[in-house]
Amino acid sequence: MTCALFVAAGLLATTIHAADAKPLEHPFPHRAAAPPLTGGVGWFNTSKPVELKQLRGKFVLLDFWTYCCINCMHILPELKKLEQAYPNDLVVIGVHSAKFDAEQDSKNIIEAVQRYEIEHPVVNDANHKIWDAYDVSSWPTLVVIDPEGQVVAINSGEIEFKDLDRFMKESLPYYKAKGLMNAKPLTFELEADKAEQTPLRFPGKILADEAGGRLFIADSNHHRLVIAKLNGALLDVIGAGQLGAADGDYATARFNRPQGMALVGETLYVADTENHLLRKIDLKTRQVSTIAGTGKQARGGWPGPGAPLDPQADSGKQPPQRFVGPPKTTAISSPWDLIALKDNLYIAMAGVHQIWKMPLDQSEIGPYAGNNREDVVDGPLLPPRPFELGFASFAQPSGLATDGKSLFVADSEGSSIRAVPLDPSKEVSTIVGTSRLMSERLFTFGDVDGRGRAVRLQHCLGVAYHEGKIYIADSYNDKIKSLDPATATVKTLAGEKRTDKNAATNTFREPGGLAYAAGKLYVADTNNQRIRTIDLNQTNRVATLEIVGLKPPRKITTSK
Repeated sequence: MTCALFVAAGLLATTIHAADAKPLEHPFPHRAAAPPLTGGVGWFNTSKPVELKQLRGKFVLLDFWTYCCINCMHILPELKKLEQAYPNDLVVIGVHSAKFDAEQDSKNIIEAVQRYEIEHPVVNDANHKIWDAYDVSSWPTLVVIDPEGQVVAINSGEIEFKDLDRFMKESLPYYKAKGLMNAKPLTFELEADKAEQTPLRFPGKILADEAGGRLFIADSNHHRLVIAKLNGALLDVIGAGQLGAADGDYATARFNRPQGMALVGETLYVADTENHLLRKIDLKTRQVSTIAGTGKQARGGWPGPGAPLDPQADSGKQPPQRFVGPPKTTAISSPWDLIALKDNLYIAMAGVHQIWKMPLDQSEIGPYAGNNREDVVDGPLLPPRPFELGFASFAQPSGLATDGKSLFVADSEGSSIRAVPLDPSKEVSTIVGTSRLMSERLFTFGDVDGRGRAVRLQHCLGVAYHEGKIYIADSYNDKIKSLDPATATVKTLAGEKRTDKNAATNTFREPGGLAYAAGKLYVADTNNQRIRTIDLNQTNRVATLEIVGLKPPRKITTSK
């Protein structure tokens, strides 16, 4: 990385929003040559590595991302809109610079590319060579290279399509007037075209109804919900199997990668994650309705008048006594899991690093725990002022379970299992994880069983509770583990790496959801595209549950 680029990056850090410029005046007087995209260990969505010199005549946008990161997930739809708006003027290249060890694996990245329907080239920057060359320090970071191969803008953090669109509209006239654009269309060999069509597609969460003998499966990448008997016999499918946000009957309703569910009688609540909505399904009338969210991602975790959206904001008003708002007009952000207790629905609101609560009468919605800072910190549930230190912090909470006294939270980015008291006068605590570390709480992980501080997990996504034990989907370790909360002791239940002939039937790949019923754990084995069972009464025997009669949707919509 040259000093010149450091200077250029510093000067241009705010120009992603593009200053006004006359068409024939150069919009970017301070530029620096873009370093080559070398040092990656694999390329995807392309038959060969991409060289920047081959892309002269087009704007190139480098997206530095890692697939665990909720902020990176949020930016992907915005980039897709930009690609669709400027198909011949712009090329997006994903630079996947891993946070977790598991994310360095090219096979895992390919599956993430398929899961998020990414249609631009992606390089596996496992050793952070490209990251270092561009002096990147956080996820996501966007770097814009102009048609002459010069870095002209950098943005760290989330950004919306409207700002990217304005940047392009204000930047293009100069390059077109100077004849520097090459409008020849480019095509790429997509990983999606190589993917096998399977009955389930990246199933996320799973809910077991032991009394009713039913399983509810979030068939996330088919944008639908599947209902089956505990033995796997198909009962019903909810949703058209097409991405969207439509209410209606089972055949017409649409979702966007749904995740967690909660059952109250014959009402099923659904975290419609990438629509940033909560949905309610009447299983008797077979109708889907929207009960919370606006369909637009919340930019902060503080509903209510006078609540600032970020730590630097100053509304000039006293904060409200309670941070709540009407559910249908309050924006939410990536709800990932749900649990219903008494008269309340609790929500793992991954996008704002909080636990939220909504009464089942749908009278209000707002945060229950978490100061909206991404961290693993114990303490009182909510601060009197947004972001205040000394209160509980979460890091992308993604799974919920309960013993009736506490919520157990899979706090994925901190690789920790947290306990959130249902008595609001008590404090959040960490059962196993990183909260007691002085630093690096979001970057300390591993695969270590044991007790207390010795335990290490890796991006755990799911939890289930049964008879005094918490079961953990230790997702990036490809394992299911059990935790005794009384002793903080963790041991591996299933998923040990094996080399014998039975390895295929005992190996998980990024399991994301867990549920218990009738002596078995049901596992959403996400990257294996299937549901597994672990028989707790038969030495934890692992089997695959076939959903008899389930087929993929007839048509899978892409953005092409």
